[in-house]
Amino acid sequence: MLKIKWMALLLFSILILAGCGGKIKDSVNWEMEDFHFTNQNNEEVSLGDLKGDVWLADFVFTNCTTVCLPMMANMTQLQQELAQEGLDVRIVSFSVDPVVDTPEVLKSYAENYGADLSSWDLLTGYVPEKIDQFAYKNFKTVARKPEDSDQVVHGTDFFLVDREGVVRKFYNGLNPPTDEIKHDIEILLAEE
Repeated sequence: MLKIKWMALLLFSILILAGCGGKIKDSVNWEMEDFHFTNQNNEEVSLGDLKGDVWLADFVFTNCTTVCLPMMANMTQLQQELAQEGLDVRIVSFSVDPVVDTPEVLKSYAENYGADLSSWDLLTGYVPEKIDQFAYKNFKTVARKPEDSDQVVHGTDFFLVDREGVVRKFYNGLNPPTDEIKHDIEILLAEE
């Protein structure tokens, strides 16, 4: 009888522990519309191409003189750490200045940061109004270029997207909580 009680207690404890940490805290669950954009290799990338992968997204531009510099450095560092820990994650950076950011410009820009482009798509190939609408509708962030400036006003978050193309969470891209991001990625990678 004592053995059965211990087994029941052990089973109960396992169930409690499995429930803890198995969900992403503060998940936003934003559905994403399909897209067909062009990456740094001049290849089309769509939401369908990313289905089945867990990925991180952000919004940057190559002519940026402020926030994109630390964002790119942080994302590159995060990419390296994820690879070292064997976490299979793709990265997608949407250019918020597609007129300037051609595929060739984006490729050179990412290479200067040491980005591993085998798992990182930098996207362009749309008009500025499209990325502004896309960013707001799908990521609840701004991506607007004032008419009198060469700089673009845009959000600085990193977005975690699940295998189904649903934005699950966002983080400060200027000071990313690396351990929390890794933990949330592990949760998504474990989901079937």
